[in-house]
Amino acid sequence: MNKETIVFTGGGTAGHVVVNLALIPEFINKGYDVHYIGSYEGIEKELIEGLNGVTYHSIATGKLRRYMSKENFKDPFRVLKGIMQARKLIKKLKPRIVFSKGGFVSVPVVMAAKMTGTPSIIHESDYTPGLANRIASNFANYVLTTFPETNQHLSQKKAKNVGAIVREELFEGDKEMAFQLTGLTSEKPIIMVMGGSAGAQKINQAVRESLPTLLKEFQLIHLCGKGNVDEATKQRGYVQFEYVTDELKDLFAATDLVVSRAGSNAIFEFLALKKPMLLIPLSKQASRGDQILNANSFKKRGYAEVLEEEELDSNSLIDSLKHLQENREKFQTNMSAYQPQQSKDEVIDLILKTMK
Repeated sequence: MNKETIVFTGGGTAGHVVVNLALIPEFINKGYDVHYIGSYEGIEKELIEGLNGVTYHSIATGKLRRYMSKENFKDPFRVLKGIMQARKLIKKLKPRIVFSKGGFVSVPVVMAAKMTGTPSIIHESDYTPGLANRIASNFANYVLTTFPETNQHLSQKKAKNVGAIVREELFEGDKEMAFQLTGLTSEKPIIMVMGGSAGAQKINQAVRESLPTLLKEFQLIHLCGKGNVDEATKQRGYVQFEYVTDELKDLFAATDLVVSRAGSNAIFEFLALKKPMLLIPLSKQASRGDQILNANSFKKRGYAEVLEEEELDSNSLIDSLKHLQENREKFQTNMSAYQPQQSKDEVIDLILKTMK
């Protein structure tokens, strides 16, 4: 008897993949034949191809830009090619459903699902929907949201607020393994600094300028992005990594406070792990402003402190972190009511109910 098939899609950034990474093992364990449709060279290929039990398929994709570029004239043809490729794959694989996390590559896949009569579900992490998901939502059965406020930007017939889906493995960290990896100890609180998969130069600079003061009270784990390790700043109590994968859960287990951008998937992981956070969202000049909305929502709920990038320097960083440490218990109390497993179970149940 052939296995039933499910197709996942999403990519362009790690944030458009991590929810799929949380769901895929659940469907492998349920006996589904799991396939993933992504781009030829996106980060999703790197993250998915090595997974056991998942078959990865590449399609053409264009970038949906909000600015003038000569590439804008080529992209419609790439998207059209991607739709045809995705349609051919879906007709061949005959999945019961397509689950999309968003990103540019997901649009042709969700459109192709509609063309073949295959149901699809989209998950939107941010406070306001991104352009790709706004387009794809016209062809999907449901759009699942992380923030309840997001529903007002979507069709009320399709929008369902389910909360965040968090990777199970993040709860399995070993603090002692983190101490072995970093050489840090339990003598002082540990701050983890995360600037996203590409790093964040302004955050990196402010952290390094603040080290003489911060290291008196804290230890730091700095995930600074590829190519951003600064050998000149190496010292006791300060550990740098370009990025980590399997070790992240152990580092989280040892972490007391987090400094981060305000991407939705990341901040909901900190919330699930009950890690008080200082959020430094991308400015409107560098983004569509979604991180600012994400961060302010968490501040309003008492989960985080927020420091605008325009106000970031060594002094403001030090003051914000000291305040976060002084009020750590209050933040953790506010976080204690959040139950991430309920969100994950609700999403899995809806996927099963929507299957063709």
